[in-house]
Amino acid sequence: MLLFLSTIAVPSISRVNLLAKPSFFTTLRRFQLPHKYSTRSVSCVHNRTSKRDGDVVVLGIETSCDDTAAAVVRSDGQILSQVVSSQADLLVKYGGVAPKMAEEAHSQVIDQVVQEALDEAYMTEKDLTAVAVTIGPGLSLCLRVGVQKARRIAGGFNLPIIGIHHMEAHALVARVIEKDLQFPFMALLISGGHNLLILARDLGQYIQLGTTIDDAIGEAYDKTAKWLGLDMSRSGGPALEELAREGDAKSVSFSIPMKQHKDCNFSYAGLKTQVRLAIESKKIDAKIPISSASYEDRLSRADIAASFQRIAVLHLEERCERAIDWAMKMEPSIKYLVVSGGVASNQYVRARLDTVVKKNGLQLVCPPPRLCTDNGVMVAWTGIEHFRVGRYDPPPPAEEPEGFVYDLRPRWPLGEEHVEGRSEARSLRTARIHPSLTSLIQASMQQ
Repeated sequence: MLLFLSTIAVPSISRVNLLAKPSFFTTLRRFQLPHKYSTRSVSCVHNRTSKRDGDVVVLGIETSCDDTAAAVVRSDGQILSQVVSSQADLLVKYGGVAPKMAEEAHSQVIDQVVQEALDEAYMTEKDLTAVAVTIGPGLSLCLRVGVQKARRIAGGFNLPIIGIHHMEAHALVARVIEKDLQFPFMALLISGGHNLLILARDLGQYIQLGTTIDDAIGEAYDKTAKWLGLDMSRSGGPALEELAREGDAKSVSFSIPMKQHKDCNFSYAGLKTQVRLAIESKKIDAKIPISSASYEDRLSRADIAASFQRIAVLHLEERCERAIDWAMKMEPSIKYLVVSGGVASNQYVRARLDTVVKKNGLQLVCPPPRLCTDNGVMVAWTGIEHFRVGRYDPPPPAEEPEGFVYDLRPRWPLGEEHVEGRSEARSLRTARIHPSLTSLIQASMQQ
């Protein structure tokens, strides 16, 4: 089954030839892997025999938003390399993701990131079995950079290519770490752009229990952190979580979103408005960084941070409670709830959700923080899972024809919507542009 199923009308993009401006260059992070994943002791000779029977080695490329990532993963779960280039400097400069600037940053470092990943794994392109790349959802300009790079490698070395759903990758990466995680299981995917509650019945078979109506929790964290004058160089979420430890979580009265809607969907736009009004009432000036704030001002900011975090996570807890009830009726054998995505790195979030999960007789599975944020490992591993069952595209041509239109899916649902999960509060902005991954796979299996 091919995952690059259709040709999507994407306008041609003209690229600006940039001078070497330091503000556009990003910083490569090499991850120190745990001992069992270490590649430093692996000899080049050993790796060149990596394509033995049943052994699959996949390069994963991720450029859906503001991080350029690549990794090499083996089908036994060994993470041979992981490299991420962060755009933290651009996030600070523009106060969030600026698509055109993000695309230019991806373009400047994509070759280096991929080469670093291959070097760290002691491999060349000839040692790979396939290339996996995120094709959606995400920002079209950014997705295009990763897809172009992946197709150049796959075409040049006659390798199959696998188009990956970003949110599926966040859910499946937990299976690299937790070997007992079998289908069916539940997943809560929480990041800057998405909130998603799913029932994963099998590989490529997902039921959407709840999704984001407007703003996702990660975006709410980032905006609140920015309004409180926090250091955004490492993203707003970690800075806000740290400040919240100093505050009284019940000092500011915020309303829990969507209490009147008995579904599993998420909304953070209203909570953001409540936070902004509270900040204005306290006369907090975001232009004054938290490091320069007076004791009283810092305490006010900490109280707002703590109160926001408590309500933001309560919203997650309520939705998870209801989703577990729905999922258990459909699949009573469920044992696990996977929590992944950038916000899953938040220790307060993990602790609160662990309480909810245990109360319902389930086990919480959270990938380590380095695998929660966007990364190439999750893309490579998801590619391995689909490759094993024959879902991949043949190698593309070594040279793409002029004007070739890439299959990019900026809005791409993961699963089919659960009948009880439909809500009148759903925004028209969530209208589908692409059929869900689940429906595409189901259609291919019937052919």
